[in-house]
Amino acid sequence: MTAASLSDLDAFMAVARARGFRGAAVARGVSPSALSTAVRRLEARMGVRLLNRTTRSVTPTEAGERLMERLAPVLAEVEGALDAVNAFRDSPTGTLRLSVPSAVARFILPSIATAFLARHPGIVLEVSADDAFIDVVAGGFDAGIRYDERLERDMIAVPIGPRVQRFVTAAAPAYLARNGRPEHPDDVLRHAAVRHRFASGHMPVWEFEKDGAVVKVRPEGPIIASSIDLEVAAAEAGLGLIYSFEGLLTPSIAAGRLVRVLEDWEQDFPGPRLYFPSRRLMPAPLRAFVDFVKAESS
Repeated sequence: MTAASLSDLDAFMAVARARGFRGAAVARGVSPSALSTAVRRLEARMGVRLLNRTTRSVTPTEAGERLMERLAPVLAEVEGALDAVNAFRDSPTGTLRLSVPSAVARFILPSIATAFLARHPGIVLEVSADDAFIDVVAGGFDAGIRYDERLERDMIAVPIGPRVQRFVTAAAPAYLARNGRPEHPDDVLRHAAVRHRFASGHMPVWEFEKDGAVVKVRPEGPIIASSIDLEVAAAEAGLGLIYSFEGLLTPSIAAGRLVRVLEDWEQDFPGPRLYFPSRRLMPAPLRAFVDFVKAESS
């Protein structure tokens, strides 16, 4: 058996991680047929099928899974070694892939990203907005941003953006005129609510805190959505109270389309963290981003 080329191995990893040729091709900037040819060539050289292909999906075989496990750290080290040359540039080049929650993509990352890219014009930033907790290594990302989740032991985490944030509750002036203002979190149960559902299906409780007392409620209401745009529009139309990140509701509150309620019960929580694998050779675009974030926060 002849030795497999590094490019064919890399193509296999891209397709296996993306669970499809089209998605991997878009991420790599090549054609699906080029990746398909590379994977077929690799399978022919190894004498074993690595991917199960159907019209709807592509999944690794048992042999493919085993190869992925062994290849991931090796390819990461190869990429890191090649990328080390970037350290000698005045400004590094390459692609930085981030997985972030939708709220971060909406009101925290834009100002950080634009300032970072202005300083490093040779870097391409790819951002995937996903509220699920992502294994950044398995997903092919360089780093992720999340709120106060448990991180694996081999992850490094640094604060990014505001150190403290809060959830706020608000409603349209017309809704409050019809139904009155809630004065205590328990009053929320007597109001209609615009509720949020994550892609996982989880619907968070509304949590309030004052003088050490914590109150959690699960209100009912006429609309449940996974889109903050739809939720804000519904609240502005007077369909009920809305409970969300302060940054997402601030524009509507500032414009008078929503009115803040239960302000003395608002709960603070730690801001997001940038997390990434601990490795000896960090990709130059990621190193530049980490250094930028640390400098901005100092």
